[in-house]
Amino acid sequence: MQTLDIIRDTGWATIWLNRPDKRNAMNDAMIDELMSAFEALATDSDVRGMTMRGRGGFFCAGGDLNAFQVYQSDEKTLAETAAFNRRIGTMLDAFNHLPMPTVVLVEGAAIAGGLGLMCCADVIATTPDAKFSLTETMIGIPPAQIAPFVVARVGLSTARRIMLTGARFDGTEAGRLGLADHVTHDLDGVEAQVRKGVLRCAPGANAATKALILGSTGLSRDAVLDRAADSFAACLRSEEGREGVASFLEKRKPNWSS
Repeated sequence: MQTLDIIRDTGWATIWLNRPDKRNAMNDAMIDELMSAFEALATDSDVRGMTMRGRGGFFCAGGDLNAFQVYQSDEKTLAETAAFNRRIGTMLDAFNHLPMPTVVLVEGAAIAGGLGLMCCADVIATTPDAKFSLTETMIGIPPAQIAPFVVARVGLSTARRIMLTGARFDGTEAGRLGLADHVTHDLDGVEAQVRKGVLRCAPGANAATKALILGSTGLSRDAVLDRAADSFAACLRSEEGREGVASFLEKRKPNWSS
């Protein structure tokens, strides 16, 4: 791949954003490659978890403004510009709905679309001195596709403030706002602890739990009850469920636990 470096290690995949000379800004190629990576991971039962981080000591500077200029030119129509933006949303949805637990490690900065990309992860860790900002409105555009993910992370009132004021803040403040789960100088240590926890969990149960969490919004209470009951029944009666109950009763580790 031209813009990503993907490493697999004992049931875990690490996606490195790899345009360090551009502070890992997302261009067309990176968006396409992220989509391809997420599509492959979504059906890979050998991958129990995934980490995303950025090469060069920088997570992601957002969208590549050189690509934006192309979509402002007479070479592109309004419909083509909208389709370009929608593709970013499709990529974010694919990341958000990956069946395995996902981790983002932030150092340097997560700006604009980079902050939105970060918000699609299940667990976020940052260094205290990393920089964060939603800068879109400062250059005359809305944070269109990332807005729902930021709202889901920090809530409506905080999202409104940081989106509408161009607020700039560091990793310590990101932790206070709920954007980051861990604020630490030891990102690798936090990731190791997350991996250890994930690898104790049944992968099918984790996938079912994540689907329940993400699918519960917008449903009636009866629909949520039915969906949860169906998911529980399918997991309990699966090979994984039978192994989990048997291992507990037999006082041993289940076969998926490392």
